[in-house]
Amino acid sequence: MPLRVLIATLAGIFATLMSTPNALADSSNRELASYYERHMALEGGVAHGWVGRGEPRRMRSGVVQVGVGKDAYFALLADGTLLAWADAPDAATTLLRGVASFAAGESGWFAIDRAGVLWHGTGTGNAPGAAPKRIAEGVVAASIGDGADYYITRDGTLYAGGLAQRGQYGDGRLTATADFVATASDAVAVKAHTGHAIHLRRDGVVMGTGGNRYGPLSSRGLGDKADRWGPIFDGAVAIATGSRHSLAIRADGSLWAWGEGYTIEPAKLFDKVVAVAAGDTATIARTADGALWQWDGGGGRAPRRLTLR
Repeated sequence: MPLRVLIATLAGIFATLMSTPNALADSSNRELASYYERHMALEGGVAHGWVGRGEPRRMRSGVVQVGVGKDAYFALLADGTLLAWADAPDAATTLLRGVASFAAGESGWFAIDRAGVLWHGTGTGNAPGAAPKRIAEGVVAASIGDGADYYITRDGTLYAGGLAQRGQYGDGRLTATADFVATASDAVAVKAHTGHAIHLRRDGVVMGTGGNRYGPLSSRGLGDKADRWGPIFDGAVAIATGSRHSLAIRADGSLWAWGEGYTIEPAKLFDKVVAVAAGDTATIARTADGALWQWDGGGGRAPRRLTLR
C-alpha cells in the first residue's frame, strides 16, 4: 500500500474514533455511568440516578458528566466543579475545581484538569477525604477499577497501577508496583471493573487483560485469567465493561456484548446505539433517538425502557 494511502486510511480511522462519544469514566461515557448497582444518566444537563432495577430520579442540573462509585454519585458541573454525594444531592461535597473529565470507582476518583493533569482523590459524598494527589501530566483518559486503576497519556501510552494478582497490568506481572507503569501503547480509551480491564486501540481493536472467570475478556484465559493484553474484538469505536461482562459499539451503531449472561464470543445485542455503560449485571444504553434502555442479567430478555423525569 502506498505511504500516502496508508496515512489517509489511518487518519480516517483516528478521526472516526475521536468523533465518537467514547466512554471516559467508570465503564461509561459522559452521559451514562454504572458501577455495581448504582447507575446515572445525563439528559439535557440534568443528572438522574437510581439503584439496581429502580426508577431514575432527578438529582442535579447544570451537569456535563456523570459517574458513580460503590457508595456515591458524582457529577461534573459546567464550570468545572466536581461534586459527590451519598444519597442527598443537596448535601454534595465539592471534590475539586477546574476539572475537564473524571472517573470514579473502588479506590476513589480520578480527575483530569483543564491542563491535562491527573489527580487522585479518596473523598466521596460522605466525606471530603484527604487532599487530592497529583499523579501525572498530559493525560487524556482514565479509569478506576476494582483494585487496579489506569490512565492514558496524549501519545497513547496506557499506564496501570494497583493490584496485579489477576494480571491487571497486562504485561505479565502478578505483583503490584509502587507507582504506575506503562503497559500498552496506541490506546484511546480504557475501562476497568472487577479484576479485569479492557482498552480500545486507535485501530479499533479491543484489548483485554486480568481475571476472566465469567468471560468479560471473551475466551482469553477463560475460567482463570489473562496476564497480558490481547485482542478480543475489532472495529470498535467505544467500550464498556462491568463486573462480569463487556461491551463495544461499532461505527455503524451496533452494540456487541460478551461475558456472563451473554455468549463468550462477542455477539450483537442492539442497533443504533450511541452510548453504553455496564455495572454488576446491568447494561445501560442510549440509542440515536435518545431512548434509554436497561438490560438486567444478560441479553436473554428484552431490555426495559427507562424514563427520565
